[in-house]
Amino acid sequence: NLAETNASEEDKIKAMMSQSNHDYDPIHYAKKLVGPPPPNYTCFRCGKTGHYIRNCPTNGDRSFEAPQRIKKSTGIPRSFMVEVDDPNRKGVMLTNSGMYAIPTIDAEAYAIGKKEKPPFLPQNQSSSSEEEDPVPDELLCLICKDLMTDAVVIPCCGNSYCDECIRTCLLESDEHVCPTCKQSDVSPDALIANKFLHTSVPTTSIPKVLLIL
Repeated sequence: NLAETNASEEDKIKAMMSQSNHDYDPIHYAKKLVGPPPPNYTCFRCGKTGHYIRNCPTNGDRSFEAPQRIKKSTGIPRSFMVEVDDPNRKGVMLTNSGMYAIPTIDAEAYAIGKKEKPPFLPQNQSSSSEEEDPVPDELLCLICKDLMTDAVVIPCCGNSYCDECIRTCLLESDEHVCPTCKQSDVSPDALIANKFLHTSVPTTSIPKVLLIL
């Protein structure tokens, strides 16, 4: 009992460290088993009895193929298993009664097989009219990047915009600066309706829901 021991604090600390490490002393390590293994011991390498795995005759034999290890169906209800006769079947397990079985869900999955999508398949072409006939760039507003609505032409550089977009842009600018050519003092009243876009837009290439020019 260190609390009642008549010793210095340093000696008590050393004794405490020694006691705490006592269980980890190498003298307590498990020693290698000597002699023949128990009758119920099976080598995990070759599956035979009579020797430990470290003494297996197949050690170092590159041509040796280890037998398939069959898992036990511990924890899986018998009603969830399907008995099979072939122990080499994929996913097979050993039941408590010594029968070979496969979980029902695995058996169904193996029966269906894995269906993978072949690589490099061409993408499905969309039936959308936008993808088949994209809207030309000249019909898109330079501000909102959408199909122009009530298209108007700005006199300074001749570009076309939505009427609402360009008017809002000029009114919000202190010097009424054109968003494209940066010319100042461009009056919103100077905007000109773009009659060409109103009369010559190809309706077959633009979705009806967007055709609001």
